[in-house]
Amino acid sequence: MRLLIVEDERRLATALARGLAAEGFAVDVAHDGSGGLQLAREQEYDLIILDIMLPGMNGYRVCASLRDDGNDTPILMLTAKDGEYDEAEGLDTGADDYLTKPFSYVVLQARIRALLRRRARTGSPVLRVGSLSIDPATRRVTRNGEEVPLTAKEFAVLEHLAQHAGEVVSKADVLAHVWDFAYDGDPNIVEVYVSALRRKIDAPFGLRSIKTVRGAGYRLEAEGGRDA
Repeated sequence: MRLLIVEDERRLATALARGLAAEGFAVDVAHDGSGGLQLAREQEYDLIILDIMLPGMNGYRVCASLRDDGNDTPILMLTAKDGEYDEAEGLDTGADDYLTKPFSYVVLQARIRALLRRRARTGSPVLRVGSLSIDPATRRVTRNGEEVPLTAKEFAVLEHLAQHAGEVVSKADVLAHVWDFAYDGDPNIVEVYVSALRRKIDAPFGLRSIKTVRGAGYRLEAEGGRDA
C-alpha cells in the first residue's frame, strides 16, 4: 500500500516515513500543503497523513480541495492544536480521523490500520487469484486455505501483482508502487522479492503462478506452468 505524509516538521516526517516503510508501505513525503496536494492529485494513495499547520496551504484547504476533486482517499489529520472545534473543522472538511500531537506511534499505527480496514470493507475486497487469497485488510495470504506467512514488503509486492492479475507488471511499476517514488537503489531488488514469493506461495504447493515475461516484467496467473 502507498501512503502520503504531508508534514512540515522534517524530523517527524522522516521518522514516520522510516517506520511505515519498515512495515512494508511505500511512503512519499511532502513538506508543504501545495506540494502535498500536487502529489495527491498525481499519484494514487491508499491513505494520506496530513498535518493541519502547513506553510503555503494549510491542511484544511488541502483536504477540502481533494474532496472537491472527488478524491475519497482516507485522510488522517495531524495537528499540534487541541480542541473540539479544531477537530470538528478537520472532520467537516472531509478528514476521516484526527490525531493531536504529541501522539504515540503505536496509536498512529492503530489509526492507520483502522482506516485501511474501513476502506477495505468498502473498496478493497479480498483478492483471489486461483487458490491464492490476499486480504489487504488483515494482510493475510492463504493458498488452498493454508496461511502463508510473508514479510511486509513481500506482501506489498504480491498485493500489487494480484491487483493486476493476468497482466504484465514491469519492475519499474512494482518499484513505483511498493517503494517510494524517490527510490534510487538497485531495481533488481524486485527480483529478490519475486524469488522469495515463489519459494513461499508456489514451491510448497507445486505451482508456478508468478511468471517471468522476459524483457517486460512479471505476470501473476491463477495456477502453475513454466516461465514464458
